[in-house]
Amino acid sequence: MNQKISHSGIIDSIEDECIHVRIVQTSACAACKVAGYCNAAESKEKIIDVCCDNAAAYRVGQHVVVSTSGQVAFKALLWGFGMPFLVLVAVLVVVLQLTANEGLAAVSSLCALIPYYIVLWLLRDKMRQQLAFQIES
Repeated sequence: MNQKISHSGIIDSIEDECIHVRIVQTSACAACKVAGYCNAAESKEKIIDVCCDNAAAYRVGQHVVVSTSGQVAFKALLWGFGMPFLVLVAVLVVVLQLTANEGLAAVSSLCALIPYYIVLWLLRDKMRQQLAFQIES
């Protein structure tokens, strides 16, 4: 969990103290020699926001390496996938036990995710501070 996760990228734009870095996220098999012939190979461009005090020291088009800790990645996975899964399963089981109606239980468990994601959206600024990337020197 103490490992560092890093990606190389190019600075796309700079706004005040926020640097937008474009990275190419690849799946594990994207580097495979036969990836061009396989549907499993995948690569996506993503924009990462890095807030730092010395944004003026960087320029658009500069190659940088952004990194974060394994703990930050674990938190992001927990809030993005783990907790919604637990909410989904918990509501499904409770509603199924109370009503014995599978359709109602399924719809209720899906609807229970709506307030969860609304709360995440409302807390996005606070979470952005906790789930932050840094530019390595």
